[in-house]
Amino acid sequence: MAAQPQIELRNIFPTPIAIFHMPDAARLNDALEAAILAKEAETASVHHSNWGGWQSPHDLDVWGGPEAVAVIETAQQIAGKLTCDRQGRPVAPRWAMNAWANVNRQGQGNEFHTHPGAFWSATYYVRDGGVAADPSLGGEFEIADPRGIAPAMLAPQLTIATRGAGSMGVSETVRPVEGMLMLFPSWLSHGVRPYNGDRLRISIALNLTPMP
Repeated sequence: MAAQPQIELRNIFPTPIAIFHMPDAARLNDALEAAILAKEAETASVHHSNWGGWQSPHDLDVWGGPEAVAVIETAQQIAGKLTCDRQGRPVAPRWAMNAWANVNRQGQGNEFHTHPGAFWSATYYVRDGGVAADPSLGGEFEIADPRGIAPAMLAPQLTIATRGAGSMGVSETVRPVEGMLMLFPSWLSHGVRPYNGDRLRISIALNLTPMP
């Protein structure tokens, strides 16, 4: 009987998604909701990737109060821990930052987009609109495979027998949960599926770019 070949399997080109649950989220979110809805009432929406809904100017750190600053600073700390030089050595980058708020109601979401010019991007969920408890409401954060659709076109019923290959050529989704902070590489194409509930969806988004 022929010897079984020894196979070395390497997973390359990783795409990290970091998830952190903010402590004291209930208190933070009550204050953030009040500040964001007050800003929505007095300020017209910015229009970038949003399908309907409201998006604030990119100066949340100015008007969002200490609770917004706490979320931003936590994202900066996490980004620092997840960033190293090409030799794998820790670094201590200084981050240039911009942050904004999003409010989505029934039928609203965000088309696929990236954040050119940034290194890390993040989303923090103030209100999930009930999505965490009821997946039928939609509103998932959707991430496109950065390798494109080609891997799934030849034999869409097949994938590669390795961890994480189930979404090859298609997409992954993350269900929002109040108090969840998620970081991802800014080049990663992402969107938000339409929300089908009748409550408020409120989130904070931010970009981090290392300064020279």
